[in-house]
This record gives sequence, C-alpha cells and structure tokens, in this order.
Amino acid sequence: MTQSATSAAPRPRVPGQVYLLAAVIFCLGTSEFMIAGLLEPISADLGVSIPEAGLLITGFAVGMIVGAPAMALLTLRLPRRATMIITVVAFSALHILGALAPNYPILMLSRVLSAVACGGFWAVAAVHTSAIAPAAVQGRALASLVGGLTVANLVGVPMGTWIGTQFGWRSTFWAVALVTG
Repeated sequence: MTQSATSAAPRPRVPGQVYLLAAVIFCLGTSEFMIAGLLEPISADLGVSIPEAGLLITGFAVGMIVGAPAMALLTLRLPRRATMIITVVAFSALHILGALAPNYPILMLSRVLSAVACGGFWAVAAVHTSAIAPAAVQGRALASLVGGLTVANLVGVPMGTWIGTQFGWRSTFWAVALVTG
C-alpha cells in the first residue's frame, strides 16, 4: 500500500452545531403552525370566532415577513451567537406571554412579536450554518437546518395539537416556551 492510500483525508461532515440549530428550528416551526390545530379551544376560551382565531396564523406570517429582513439588518453588526441566543430567549418569553394572555389582542401581539424573533433566528442561523459548514457539505448543512421545519410539521404540530387538546391550548405555548428556552 502506498502512503496516500492509507492516509486518505476524512470526508467533510456537517458540523454538530447545525443539528442543534435544526432542533431550535423544529421548535420555531412547531410554534408557527401549531395554531391550526388549536383554533377551536382558543376561540372558545377567548370569546372570538374561529376565523378570528385563525388570524393568529396570519399575524405570525406577517411577523415573519417583516421580522426576518428587519432583524437581519438590525443585528448585522452583532455577534451571530449572541443574536441567536437573544432571539431564542425572546421567542421563549413571548410564548410565556401567549400562555398567560388574558385576551385576544395580547395573544396576537405575542404571536407577531414571536414571529419577529423567529425570523431573526432563521436569518442568522442560515448565515451561521453557511459560515461554519465546509464548502463540500454546505448544501447538506442547510438542508439539515431546514429539515427542522419539516420535522416540526410532521411531528411537532400534531404533538402540539395533542398537548393542546389534552391539557388546554395554553399548555402548548408553555411546552414550546420550555423546550425552546
């Protein structure tokens, strides 16, 4: 055997940090879509119509549309790690606010603001993933990050609906806050 055959360079791998970021994206994605399974209990508890409760989904979407680019610009000069920690802590705290919301406007506010934090995390996590992944695995690394959202839709959202129907819709907010924080 030649020296080059025995000392082949190791294949580049997706950094472990990316999987941690994907786990956070799982929590964010679960929150983003969990309202769909909780419309009836939210509607009944807060005294709003089901379509009005459904606007909580729209509020989150608007927060994401505004939040991702705005937070990307506002946090451009901040360290990526600090920005991700701040946005996750804010996201978790806003879910506590949602769990405690005494009325629909406060719940809507918590949804919009948590979406802004979510958008901020997404933007920075994608940049961070691209920066830390070796060039040969950047595509796989970004796919792994986005995979957190896919798993959220397959597992997190149904689990959130189950938790909400078993223990009340507010328990789903508490669960997201606890797992994310």
